[in-house]
Amino acid sequence: MSRTRAEAVKQARELHRQNIQRILEHRLQVARANGDEKLIHQLEAEMNYSR
Repeated sequence: MSRTRAEAVKQARELHRQNIQRILEHRLQVARANGDEKLIHQLEAEMNYSR
């Protein structure tokens, strides 16, 4: 794999990770606002797993 392609793959992977993290944080904020404890725990576990 060429260096530029490898760098592009690495950059895309990092951007994907950041997007997932941002979405999880938003979902967690909404779950907290709604008082949905079960969903809060699920999202917190998913955030810890994805780090």
